Amino acid sequence: MSWKLFNLLLEASLMTIFVSTVSILIGLVLAILLSAANLSGIRPLQWFSKFFISFFRGTPLLVQLLLLYNLLPVIGVQIPSLVVAIIGLSICTAAYQAENLRGGFEGVPTGLVESADMAGFTPVQTFWHIRVPIALRLTLPALINEAILILKASSLVSVVGLIELTRMAQNLVASTFMPLEIYASAGLIYLVINLVVATAGRQLERRLPGVGSK
Repeated sequence: MSWKLFNLLLEASLMTIFVSTVSILIGLVLAILLSAANLSGIRPLQWFSKFFISFFRGTPLLVQLLLLYNLLPVIGVQIPSLVVAIIGLSICTAAYQAENLRGGFEGVPTGLVESADMAGFTPVQTFWHIRVPIALRLTLPALINEAILILKASSLVSVVGLIELTRMAQNLVASTFMPLEIYASAGLIYLVINLVVATAGRQLERRLPGVGSK
């Protein structure tokens, strides 16, 4: 296993980190909007939110990516593999993050919401300034865990033609016939990335009040 081969894996891991990070952030925004739909009291929005969460949590990510990759050209939409990968990962993680946030929103003290109403907050202001921050704090460990899962699941985006860490490892194995060394190196890189995310998450939990502080 030469440094040249390992460096190619490192370069491909940057794409893995980029796609995962962007997808996690977009997914978080979508998850908050899905939670808002659930809390809105408007039946069509609640039904849409529940269907969205059920569908994308109940079907494999690989199937979702393949469906998205093959469906878009049929309806006349041509977008790069990178965009397809980000869309696929984003909507998948949004469903899981929304389910995690549901418990957080249920844990928001009723007294705080009532106090915000008495202070003249609109429902939208109460949601963004009271409910969302508290729900994020309460569900932070679960959200960090979901981020790690998405980092690992990002290996599936190779099916849409994106050259990330797993796809690069497959290409190198095909050209060098060194599967053990290359896949072991790719696994090591995934491990280091996930350890960094897990460590950063624990540090964030300790710094935020009310989240894992002892």
